[in-house]
Amino acid sequence: MDSPDTKQRLGDLAARFALELRGDPDVMIEGVGTLRGATASQLSFLANRAYRKELAATRAGAVIVNESDAAACPCPCLIATDPYLAYARVAVLFDPRPPTAPGVHPTAVIDASATLGQNVSIGAHVVIGADCEIGDGSSIGPNSALEPGCVLGAGCRLHANVSLGYGVRLGRRVLVHPGAVIGADGFGIAFAGDHWEKVPQLGSVTIGDDCEIGANSCIDRGAIDDTVLEEDVRLDNLCQIAHNVRIGAHTAIAGAAGIAGSSTIGRYCLIGGAAGVSGHIEVADRTTIAARSVVLRPITEPGLTWSGTVTAQPIRVWQKNLARLLKLDDLARQVRQLEKNPGESEKHD
Repeated sequence: MDSPDTKQRLGDLAARFALELRGDPDVMIEGVGTLRGATASQLSFLANRAYRKELAATRAGAVIVNESDAAACPCPCLIATDPYLAYARVAVLFDPRPPTAPGVHPTAVIDASATLGQNVSIGAHVVIGADCEIGDGSSIGPNSALEPGCVLGAGCRLHANVSLGYGVRLGRRVLVHPGAVIGADGFGIAFAGDHWEKVPQLGSVTIGDDCEIGANSCIDRGAIDDTVLEEDVRLDNLCQIAHNVRIGAHTAIAGAAGIAGSSTIGRYCLIGGAAGVSGHIEVADRTTIAARSVVLRPITEPGLTWSGTVTAQPIRVWQKNLARLLKLDDLARQVRQLEKNPGESEKHD
């Protein structure tokens, strides 16, 4: 993407982001692009080794690379320890989407008891309920609805069609993408012999500073206490966070993943797409869960990677197979021992 109204001198970019420049500082950058598609006025980057073969033929005006790739770069380059992180910081300057303008659209419906901070932007057909508080510089996109008692910290941005349930609290600079629903009822039902009865969901949702909620993701309100996302949690699209889940700071969860009720996810965890975590368990800090994996028991040791999924089976068959599967390593060790000492089996006959 590029923006015709944005031009940056390469030397200025290097100074601004503390990157070493090798090449002409007067190259003008007007946008960003891939190694294969960038033009002479665009900046690219090389972070994934799979794309190194494209570096030699790039037509980019400059490329962000690490030290080991600098010699192979055919154009000016910016040296970074982490090229992808450096790219992320530079690319913000070239986002063509205009910032929201302060003001309240005439079709918005705002309760008289709601409080709006300074430089707030309220889009068309937004509904803001009683006693809501909207922090300075926040924006709420068209057709979004806030039930009574919601609080948004300064600098929040809700895109179109976002719904916040009663009493939801967002910290500062929280970004919510279109269609997300935060604070709908958790799945609380009790079976009364021949029918289900609803369990009241009396908590709400509390989200910390600098979180990002992907499009069409759902975060359910707590049954008694709040569902909580600590600061800098990142959810991809279509994630499901059930009632009374707690997600530790700086955890990132990829698309279509689901966390069942009352589970606790540690800090700095990574959860892959379509992965699932069962209810009422804890996952240790810095755990990585691979895509499509299913976690059914607590993870107590931090820093490990977990992976695995098995096709559904009748529960009794699955339990028997799982019991044997958990003994597979011991069985393999016994087989190797017998292979080394074939006479051992005869002694036990």
